[in-house]
Amino acid sequence: MERLFQVAIDGPAAAGKSTVAKIAAKTLGFVYIDTGAMYRSLTYKALMTGTDINDGHQLKQLLDQTEIELVQEGNGQKVYVDGTDVTDRIRYPDVSEHVSLVSSFEEVRMEMVSRQRKLAASCSVVMDGRDIGTHVLPKAQVKIFLIASVDERAIRRYKEEELKGRHPSIESLREAIALRDKKDMEREVSPLVKAEDAIALDTTSLSIEEVVKKILQLVKEKQLS
Repeated sequence: MERLFQVAIDGPAAAGKSTVAKIAAKTLGFVYIDTGAMYRSLTYKALMTGTDINDGHQLKQLLDQTEIELVQEGNGQKVYVDGTDVTDRIRYPDVSEHVSLVSSFEEVRMEMVSRQRKLAASCSVVMDGRDIGTHVLPKAQVKIFLIASVDERAIRRYKEEELKGRHPSIESLREAIALRDKKDMEREVSPLVKAEDAIALDTTSLSIEEVVKKILQLVKEKQLS
């Protein structure tokens, strides 16, 4: 039986996690798991149903009644909540503004981590998020922590929004990213932090292809060791 392989990619908002993780997973023939999309899905449903996002118990009850699917389709991944495609909707500003709060509750994170670990127990994965190497997959064979300057991440996020026909100001994005960093690093449950055995990659001056190449090289070295 082939040994399952786990690649954990962590880092702050807009550091390029999802983009490089998708490409790396496809190249390796692994399954890509976007944990951030799972938290965004719950945040979206909470906002749509009027659930109190300041109440972890209510959010956990909502999560227990929610089916979140990550489906590989073509060159990308679709996100479904209770059978509805929410891939684009969960990236809207209202969800982005509240996802850090929703993901801060211990009862919510415990259930999400359980789901994520079940996915990783059935196949080789590239999983990205903010606590993958430290908490979700602490025994992952390869752990990467991506970093980039706030200015660079704001520019990247602007380009993403522009492709979707939205034109927020760079300054508003910069402020939102800096605030998200603060919330993620200061939360009590599974804060954003680099795992001791993770390799830090500063992507500020690297292309997507260069980052992916480095990750694939690390995986190859570990597979041969």
